Amino acid sequence: MAEYDLIIRGGTIVDGSGAPAFTGDVAVKDGMIAGIGDIGGDASREIDAGGKVVAPGFVDIHTHYDGQATWDQEMAPSSWHGVTTVVMGNCGVGFAPAKPDRHEWLISLMEGVEDIPGTALAEGITWDWETFPEYLDALEKLPRTVDVGTHVPHGAVRAYVLGDREQPGAVPTEEDIAAMSAIVEEGVRAGALGFSTSRTVLHKSVDGELVPGTTATPEELVAIGKAMGRAKQAGGHAVFEMASDLQRDWNEFEWMGTLSREAGIPVTFAALESIAKEMPLKEQIETMRAENDNGANIVAQIALRGNGIIMAWQGTVNPFAFRPSWNTIKDLPWDQQKAKLLDPAFKKQLLSEPNDYSDAPMDIIGVVMVITQGWALQYEMDPDFDYEPDASASVKERARAAGVDPQEYAYDMLCADEATGFIYLPILNYADGNLDFLHPLQHADDTVNSLSDGGAHCGTICDAASPTFMLEHWVKNRSRGERITLENAIKRQCRDTALLYGLDDRGLIAPGYLADLNVIDMDALKLGRPWLEFDLPAGGKRLLQKADGYVATIKSGVVTFENGVWTGETPGGLVRGPQRAELAEAAE
Repeated sequence: MAEYDLIIRGGTIVDGSGAPAFTGDVAVKDGMIAGIGDIGGDASREIDAGGKVVAPGFVDIHTHYDGQATWDQEMAPSSWHGVTTVVMGNCGVGFAPAKPDRHEWLISLMEGVEDIPGTALAEGITWDWETFPEYLDALEKLPRTVDVGTHVPHGAVRAYVLGDREQPGAVPTEEDIAAMSAIVEEGVRAGALGFSTSRTVLHKSVDGELVPGTTATPEELVAIGKAMGRAKQAGGHAVFEMASDLQRDWNEFEWMGTLSREAGIPVTFAALESIAKEMPLKEQIETMRAENDNGANIVAQIALRGNGIIMAWQGTVNPFAFRPSWNTIKDLPWDQQKAKLLDPAFKKQLLSEPNDYSDAPMDIIGVVMVITQGWALQYEMDPDFDYEPDASASVKERARAAGVDPQEYAYDMLCADEATGFIYLPILNYADGNLDFLHPLQHADDTVNSLSDGGAHCGTICDAASPTFMLEHWVKNRSRGERITLENAIKRQCRDTALLYGLDDRGLIAPGYLADLNVIDMDALKLGRPWLEFDLPAGGKRLLQKADGYVATIKSGVVTFENGVWTGETPGGLVRGPQRAELAEAAE
């Protein structure tokens, strides 16, 4: 009988600690790392990693697989990019707790906030739960390629307690706050990794209503935080996660600091340059650090590139969505719609029309204007597209070089390849036309790399590939500024994210830790072109993106992907609460 289940031979080991890489072997037995270095003995299987990088599996803490995780074992697209653990239930949206009469309401909330097709959710979700602990039990029934952990979402909690009283601006009573706090405490005690809320006008239900947490008072939020603190003292792990516009008069950092200090838990928020935020990113970080200097534990989640929209005719958004002619074809079957779009007469008519903003949401009219007229901020996604484009790659400049009107150039771009072309519009995190501002933040202990939104924004964004982008762009190819080291990149996407959520058993290659591993050919690593697939339940659409260069991904000692192809193995499950580091001590 073989001594080990798996040995990865001769790879360049980047162990997740930030220490320099070294060459060696990694031995795996019973789902755990059994040894590293020069490993003797034999194994049931060996992988030759000569010339390849061996790294821990990536831990993605900002995803929205809340519905998909109940029916999908592959957990794409995150699992295609070396991710072995996801944390979902972010931004205050999710599906538990859920009374039977609130199912459609919760779906409309998720569809509006995260652009996940409501028809797919309605068909795919089984709703064999009501309480949050019952939701965790349901998640535990389905094995997957990855481990999943989750937050208790504010929207579902408010809907459960307030019922029909849950309206924008609703003020809960003391009894309501106590009931919400009890639900959150119960959820964390049952294994939730935290609680999440959203306080941004960009997050609305499909009916255009602000999400429940937007107008919540500090008293409500701090009370919930204290409930999380009680659950933490009982052995749970509690992270308070938030998306916010960070309006100055809301004093967000003040109550975040109070909550963190009084509850004894970390608070983490989405830190972005945004036209929807009064507070620039630099000021966000400075204000956060002032609270941390006063005893708080606030952590900024930073994106690795501009967060924005991939526009396409079949996507959720395109620059011509407010032209009258578009309204005449937008609901047609795709073959009829495509025929119209490729018809020169239709093109001429549409381009002659002004935008009609009468139905546009006025509180985000600035975003709408950028979508429909911001040609200097929109970029052509050609085969070798660089996600840090300069001005010369914009629709405006390429149209000027071609001697055509920018709107015509954009129209033709979308009509490329049988009307399957894409335009990239980084609305967030790209204010200065480069990513230089992110470089120092990737060396800070009070920030984590995050905000992939895996499983969400199905028709507009495809950032689940963020771990691959980190390696391809920031480590390997960046030409417009400083790069980061491979060791730092791996640490930030593996160990740092794991520790924030109490997952001490992963993100590190060391004896006794989970054998969650990636074997990566850095020379071959390359993001592929996005495409739209209609493979969700009820034919729902989603943007997908694969990558070359992943030789193998291993979850709990089992090879789940080989050269980017799923092996059919499903060793992943549900993460309940903190995972302790005693595993490492027991193995030594």
